[in-house]
Amino acid sequence: MRLRAAAIPAAALAFIILGLVLRGAYPTLGRAIWLTGLALTGLPVVSATIRGVLARRFAADLVASLAIVVALVLGEPLPGLIVVLMQTGGEALETYARGRASDAVRDLEAAAPTIAHRVCAGGIVDVPADEIQPGETILVRPGELIPCDGFVIEGHSQVDAAQLTGEPVPISGAPGTRLLSGSRNLEGPLTLRVLAAARESQYARIVELVRSAQASKAPIQRLADRYAVWFTPITLLVCGLAWATSRDPARVLAVLVVATPCPLILAAPVAIVGGINRAARRGVIIRHGTALEQLGGVTTAVFDKTGTLTIGRPAVSRVIPVAPFTEDDVLRLAGAVEHGSGHLLARTLVEEALRRGISIPTARSVVEAAGQGVAGDVNGTNVAVGALPFVTAHASADGARPLTPVPGEGLRAYVTVDGRTAGVVEYADAVRPNAPALIERLRRLGVRRMLLLSGDAADNAAEVASAVGLQEFRGDLLPEDKVDTVRGLVGKGERVVMLGDGTNDAPALGVATVGVALASGGGGITAEAADAVILGDDPGRLADAVEISRRTMRIARQSIWVGLGLSGAAMAAAALGYVPPTVGALLQEVIDVAVILNALRAAA
Repeated sequence: MRLRAAAIPAAALAFIILGLVLRGAYPTLGRAIWLTGLALTGLPVVSATIRGVLARRFAADLVASLAIVVALVLGEPLPGLIVVLMQTGGEALETYARGRASDAVRDLEAAAPTIAHRVCAGGIVDVPADEIQPGETILVRPGELIPCDGFVIEGHSQVDAAQLTGEPVPISGAPGTRLLSGSRNLEGPLTLRVLAAARESQYARIVELVRSAQASKAPIQRLADRYAVWFTPITLLVCGLAWATSRDPARVLAVLVVATPCPLILAAPVAIVGGINRAARRGVIIRHGTALEQLGGVTTAVFDKTGTLTIGRPAVSRVIPVAPFTEDDVLRLAGAVEHGSGHLLARTLVEEALRRGISIPTARSVVEAAGQGVAGDVNGTNVAVGALPFVTAHASADGARPLTPVPGEGLRAYVTVDGRTAGVVEYADAVRPNAPALIERLRRLGVRRMLLLSGDAADNAAEVASAVGLQEFRGDLLPEDKVDTVRGLVGKGERVVMLGDGTNDAPALGVATVGVALASGGGGITAEAADAVILGDDPGRLADAVEISRRTMRIARQSIWVGLGLSGAAMAAAALGYVPPTVGALLQEVIDVAVILNALRAAA
């Protein structure tokens, strides 16, 4: 394939030029050069066509092969050479387009970490990253890429995961934090317990997603192939009419030359690969061309709630102070003892305090009970933060009266100061700021129906749906309930895109017309079940993908029909004797190049 894509068109062009140079002074020699060149370069094309026919693959290259054979039989080598150049040169253009689209894969592979620092009994040993197995311990130094998925068992650092998630804000790497391969350690050394080998880690999965996307074939391409099968008898019919009306074999050759339908074969894949590449640059990995085509025609959008339309982790929703303490007092004192904790709620509380511009003092004698709470001394006062039993124990130790639980459901932390209740901090999963804009963009793009499916309580689902602008929602759903809902929509003729991020969404993603996964949570089975993966925390990229799909398919169809129209007009002119074979070959070359270059616009 590489030989045909590069060497053959170059050789055909060289024979054409050499024959033109010699033809003026040595006409016989120039003609012999062309005949030799046609035999040498045309044979691989004809042989490949015959193999395809024997395998019952009847495609448009049959017309090109007939043109080459007829050119040899009639002793018209120049138009035959131009057909060879046109046919194989078009393939070279496709290879070039695929090469452009493969830049993302090459860049990802080139940036992949290749060395890991294995922690052994005798010290640190550098080994190839591929040798590291799950359960082993590795060291990641500042400035290095993490070679394997794992969780931190020692050390604290900021970690840049922008290459994987698109999120510019570094994440905090502390004991217990799960980190993905391909992330960059920014500050201090981290010791990780490996969860997956490098070839099975997130970075390798993303590379494979890009590669599989570029090797795919969309239905519009198969449509072009099916049309090419019908195009061949139509071409032969026009050849028969040209012969019947003129008895001129040159007209038959001219029709065959201009009928070589490279645009039909190459324009669609070039456009689709370009569209996949464009989506990748916008942070959306589309795994196959079928998904790219179908995204542009979706009529219904289904969304998971937690981690998709919401942030997926608790944020401080309300601070309830108890006099004489204020909200700032509660956050300042609680933040002091929580500052050194690696617990998610502790980090969330500290982030909220800092967001409000509160200066957090330093705590001493900090004691943490895993999963229960943390306590310490802040400027001579005993501050405890955590679950009710934990802070109650500290209050009782200080001789204070028992604490009264706050009524209602939800996630909350109690705060006591010297055994007295200072306040309560409530947490909730906040709606993503860009989620309402996504819903509005999809409406403008013509998505008629949108609904929220959640395993959370129906009341919570209703609250999020209202916040983002959705009228339809369903809560208290099991994974099989989501599957049934999506399957029912598809069964009614709806073209459904589903966006989700959790493992429980994977079955529903698999039955949707197009399943799209948010990879910010680590990918895994959800990404494997999806047709497309958004690299990051921005669900708004779904609308980007729909827009890219529509533009790509518009360019692909435009390229096919323009090529069809121009080739048809040229065939008619050739059959009437207005286009001689050599001119026809040059004309078809111009048509092919123009149509394929138009298809390349999909990557821009």
